[in-house]
Amino acid sequence: MPGIITLLTDFGLADGYVAAMKGVILGLNPQAVIVDVTHEVPPQDVGYAAYVLATVFAHFPPGTVHVAVVDPGVGSARAGVAVQGAEQYSVAPDNGVLSHVIAAGHATAVRLSEPRFWRPEPSRTFHGRDIFAPVAAHLSLGVPLAALGEPLADLVRLPRSEPERRPDGAWVVHVIHVDRFGNLITDLRPDPAWLDRLAGAQVGSFVINAVAGTYADVPSRSPAILTGSGGYLEIAVRDGSAAAEFQAGVGDQVLLFPL
Repeated sequence: MPGIITLLTDFGLADGYVAAMKGVILGLNPQAVIVDVTHEVPPQDVGYAAYVLATVFAHFPPGTVHVAVVDPGVGSARAGVAVQGAEQYSVAPDNGVLSHVIAAGHATAVRLSEPRFWRPEPSRTFHGRDIFAPVAAHLSLGVPLAALGEPLADLVRLPRSEPERRPDGAWVVHVIHVDRFGNLITDLRPDPAWLDRLAGAQVGSFVINAVAGTYADVPSRSPAILTGSGGYLEIAVRDGSAAAEFQAGVGDQVLLFPL
């Protein structure tokens, strides 16, 4: 039976960890279509993984199973979970990696407590291979969510920042992600009319005045304020890295000034 299973990890590709997970999945469902989202999440960076998963989740068809394994607490008391929402499934440690996915809408979750859907004698240090991969394969074969364990009402969520408006009319937004191009992605989802009323931004001591529609609207090595493909406002430097140019990263504030 075909089924789509995506994999997102911080394992890299230098070792055999990803291949081991794929082998387990294919051993249970040889017809599974496995899609690598990325295996280059910075080690143990749960927030980075949560954001990346959110950027791809909605673009897969109903029934897709997403496996996200960035798991600093592997082998500890943290739960493993399977979640159903928006006609798709997610399998992951309950450590906040599903924060953006569950925030997007109603989700039903179970704690992975049924060992019959795991590999025998799972390693305490590789739940990706021994628990999450086989659970994902069983879901892709039609095993119902409820069979995997008992319901779980509250999932761990990462702290979430929100844009703030100051008394002087300026906005304070926060960097929630830095992509591989060095773009500073913030927690603000502006509409086009909002951008038309934006005069500029400040990152640390740096002031940016160019509000653009795309990166090519500004000269090479110049900064720009624009809406990225994920719908969030971002600060970019064409042919460069805004993170390096402005010495900024996740958690830093950006001031936005209206006209």
